[in-house]
Amino acid sequence: MSARTVPTRVVHLGHGASGTAASMAPHVAGLRARGIEAMAVDLPKRRAEDAVGPWRAAVPDGPGTVAGGHSYGGRVASLAAAQPGVDYAGLVLLSYPLHPPGRPDRAAARIAHWPAIGCPVLLLSGESDPFARIELLRAAVDDLPQATLVTYPRLGHGLGPVLDEALDRVADFVRSLP
Repeated sequence: MSARTVPTRVVHLGHGASGTAASMAPHVAGLRARGIEAMAVDLPKRRAEDAVGPWRAAVPDGPGTVAGGHSYGGRVASLAAAQPGVDYAGLVLLSYPLHPPGRPDRAAARIAHWPAIGCPVLLLSGESDPFARIELLRAAVDDLPQATLVTYPRLGHGLGPVLDEALDRVADFVRSLP
């Protein structure tokens, strides 16, 4: 009996709107410490839709890639994952910005592309995130063909206080991908 060959995967993480690739260093280091190869992607400071081109230039398509990021970086990665012909192994969305604070009416536009995402998706979010009313996020996950949502009570927009647990979940997700 032969051992199952697990493909080498690299997690590519985009940063939040006010960050840089350097701000993702704790995530990258934490995943590497868990045996998962990871790298941060520097994104331009512009609308998420306009950053998809630079993302795609920096992040390879194919089953060796797990795409994702924090907030804005996750939105850019999700927009790229929804494009025709993009074949990521998985998508990791950390504190997904479902809507601007105080503007839940804008949520539908921010996830209109979700049904086109074909890979498994892991979402990690604080239940008190002003960028994602939790009841709206829970309902929106149904628009993703293969999604798991993990939430953290009393946590806002950022996973810093639960980063170790969140990275354990990301590492388990990456290892579970077919």
